[in-house]
Amino acid sequence: MKRREFNLYLQRSAIALALAPWLDAVAAVADKPRTWHSNPFALGVASGRPRADSIVLWTRLLFSEEDRATGTDALRVHVEVFADAALQRRVQKIEVVTDATRGHSVHVHLQRLQPSTDYWYRFQQGDARSPVGHTRTAPALNAEVRELRIALSSCQHYEQGQYIAHAEIAKQPLDFVLFMGDYIYESSNPQYALRKHNGEEPKTLAQYRDRYEQYKRDPMLQAAHAAHPWVLMWDDHEVVNDYANDQDRHYTDPQQMLQRRAAAYQAYFEHQPVLLGPETHSPADMRLYDQLSWGKLADVWTLDCRQYRSAQACRDPVRGGGRMVVQCGELNDPSRTMLGQTQERWLSDRLSHSKRQWKLVAQATQISSTSVPTPVGRSYWNDAWDGYPEARKRLLQTVVDAQLQNVVTLGGDVHCNVAANLRLEPNNPQSPIVASEFVTTSITSRGLGDKPSAVIRESNADLLHYRPDERGYSLITVTPSEVRCDFRTTKFPAGSEAGLKTQASYVVKSGKAGPQLV
Repeated sequence: MKRREFNLYLQRSAIALALAPWLDAVAAVADKPRTWHSNPFALGVASGRPRADSIVLWTRLLFSEEDRATGTDALRVHVEVFADAALQRRVQKIEVVTDATRGHSVHVHLQRLQPSTDYWYRFQQGDARSPVGHTRTAPALNAEVRELRIALSSCQHYEQGQYIAHAEIAKQPLDFVLFMGDYIYESSNPQYALRKHNGEEPKTLAQYRDRYEQYKRDPMLQAAHAAHPWVLMWDDHEVVNDYANDQDRHYTDPQQMLQRRAAAYQAYFEHQPVLLGPETHSPADMRLYDQLSWGKLADVWTLDCRQYRSAQACRDPVRGGGRMVVQCGELNDPSRTMLGQTQERWLSDRLSHSKRQWKLVAQATQISSTSVPTPVGRSYWNDAWDGYPEARKRLLQTVVDAQLQNVVTLGGDVHCNVAANLRLEPNNPQSPIVASEFVTTSITSRGLGDKPSAVIRESNADLLHYRPDERGYSLITVTPSEVRCDFRTTKFPAGSEAGLKTQASYVVKSGKAGPQLV
């Protein structure tokens, strides 16, 4: 066996071992033909983690009270995969078992697929069938790729608007959706509620499951999942606002906080097309950061900015989490990290050795500075990269040291469309531009008001575009010559009549860092 083949064998063996707690043997339960009172596939279907030869398929069974009364323990689910939209050419049929320990979620790691190929899939249990989903594999690693189309999205507070952005995403010709966090919101804000969360703020597994169920029932969100594969990362609201590792804003005992995090991570896995769930020996830990290669065109890294980070600097003694800080010496402590040492080293190594045309670094928040002057010095938002300046400098120093070109960072979280220059010294015109940044606004979540956003714009020369006043997503188009960002937005995400427009378009040209207005 050649060395490359042996390494591939070891990699696949490791994945198989990691998946063992989540994918049961078919023989674990006897199949009993079943007639359902209500279709158990009410949460729709999804696919994710596209690779040249594999993809993850997802659904979760949800039961009515009538069906639950007749028993819903271990159930065998059939998965059919087709090479055509008419569902005439079946290429695979798989059976898996799910049960209550995983919320009756189904994760199928579909393998032996062809690169750059469209597939259609559906699930069946008894006499019930799921909606049909569409997915597509990544190109072969050595393929010449002329275009990559991504819908960059984040922050979909259910209460604050309708998912009309997802309705448009579902209709776009895309390779995948890149969702950068705040898929659910644990918190409510009645002042801006157009629709209401069910139940109280989630803290237990059952409560987080209920919150995901409410979001997943939305037909426009279901349509976006059924139309394209998704590449996902979380941020804070999937657990609790502004959490950092084992710290929350209420200074909850870290052990209690980790119990809540374990419940939130379990629910996240149960409702998303991701490959691996929480660690069996440590349920509060779950690796989500990853790398995706798209032929010779692009490497895409998805970074976890919550699970491993240092606590925010100069926290308020009464309420922790994010806030503006000034004269905070703790900011410049080089030991503080946004990504954790292990993830930081992993990214630095992978980024330094990337040979693909474009390097896309996807992370949950904004890297460029939004600091503002005050009479006693500049004030920094401590929950974003401004609160971790040494970690930011290390990330950008990797770009400089490896003499990398064509590095573009992609983010969300701040409910604002951003196009920005990235320098080792933010806003210093004497410091060279080493990378480019695009941040997408929120699907629904409210942004900053006009006055504070105007101050931020005027105080940060690196911000070429800064608009928190509209909701939507960003269409990212990657070709060998450029990365283009079209900010697709609406002022009022309140109903289907609220159409989207292009707020602005920027491009990053190959070999020249910094976005340019089109």
